[in-house]
Amino acid sequence: MDHRTEAELTHMEMETETAVQPDEVVANATTSSSNHGNPVWDLLTLARHLINQGKPSQALQAVVMAMRSEGGDEAVFRSLHRARELYQSRLRDNAAADQLASLFAECAIAEAQPLKAELVRPNYYEGESLVVGADDGGGGTSILAESGRMQIVLDAFSDGSSFICLQCGGLVSNNRRDEHYAYWCCQI
Repeated sequence: MDHRTEAELTHMEMETETAVQPDEVVANATTSSSNHGNPVWDLLTLARHLINQGKPSQALQAVVMAMRSEGGDEAVFRSLHRARELYQSRLRDNAAADQLASLFAECAIAEAQPLKAELVRPNYYEGESLVVGADDGGGGTSILAESGRMQIVLDAFSDGSSFICLQCGGLVSNNRRDEHYAYWCCQI
């Protein structure tokens, strides 16, 4: 239900006609190798060939010409309007999915925080035990988060390349899971 003035429609029609009828597309459509006898099918076949050749703009022009020959300018406008709506809808869906993934990552990181307020961790440099608070970095906060780069932690967790260790709260590559539990996790 587009409410455009007649002048706007005429202007759009003129722009579309000049953009949609380049000599090469028209020449290819007339020399199409298909024997369907139907110019619409010939144009659609041509569009497929152009896509395969890496010429998406010319393929779109062939499709627009096919739509115009079957349904006129109104069919072209409806189809392009619908394509724009679908594109914008997918953009919104992707943004919502990204936000949801970030929220899940934040929840997982929050749950990965140790339940104890204090952790006892051996200090191998001085030969004595060191008591570290959970919020001091003794398993509760990653080095990346401490340095203000929490988004890296969220991204690594959300893209599936890493996991948050539920024992120590560290961000660990999936490729190093076994080594982390065997040698590095301070809680095991």
